[in-house]
Amino acid sequence: MTDINILIIEDEAPMSNMAKALLTNQGYNVLQAFDGKTGLSLLNSEKIDLVILDLMLPKISGEEILKDIRSKSDLPVIITSAKVEEADRINGLRLGADDYLIKPYSLEELGERVRVVLRRVEKYNMPRAEIIKTCDNRLLIDLKYNRIKKDGEEISLTKNEFAILKTLFSSPNKIFSRDEIIELTFGLDYDAYDRAIDTHIKNIRQKIEDNPKKPKYIKTIYGMGYKSGGVDDIIKE
Repeated sequence: MTDINILIIEDEAPMSNMAKALLTNQGYNVLQAFDGKTGLSLLNSEKIDLVILDLMLPKISGEEILKDIRSKSDLPVIITSAKVEEADRINGLRLGADDYLIKPYSLEELGERVRVVLRRVEKYNMPRAEIIKTCDNRLLIDLKYNRIKKDGEEISLTKNEFAILKTLFSSPNKIFSRDEIIELTFGLDYDAYDRAIDTHIKNIRQKIEDNPKKPKYIKTIYGMGYKSGGVDDIIKE
């Protein structure tokens, strides 16, 4: 057994019960809520490590629950929904979901997606509420509120740029391949060439480095990938 607690917020009892049986069999501790209000109550009262969240819920919608979660933490969330349009999936991810699974789904796929999302958090030790600063005290990355400052001035990054930066700095000095950056940052469904990461890195360097051609905060490890540089402390809040 693990000490990982998963909360399923799903109003369809048969689906929720089948998912609970699968995840319990895989060694997780599973809690259930059958409406949004109960789900929020459990989120506020229990230690939860991952949420499986339906969007169309009674009392409080899944979108509102996700907004509430993201206002407070980076708790991993997998959306499950019968909304199949691309715009719906994009909106769910923009709201802060870590993954989006379309109903009806197979239990095996749910189990695999849970494993992958938890892998991003557990294996790579991504902190959920931490601040990272560099050795020169010039760069400060607030992983809780998704902000970055250089010399006290806030820097504007796109959502994808900050997500990549967050992946690199959440595991200081680890070398990430392009494929790892894609999987850990964007998930299984992200459809892009690995070289697209190079373009994002180039744009980030233009914004945070003194000399983008001689970077010290995001280093290229030739033949392997990228790593963060100049990291001094990870400060837990």
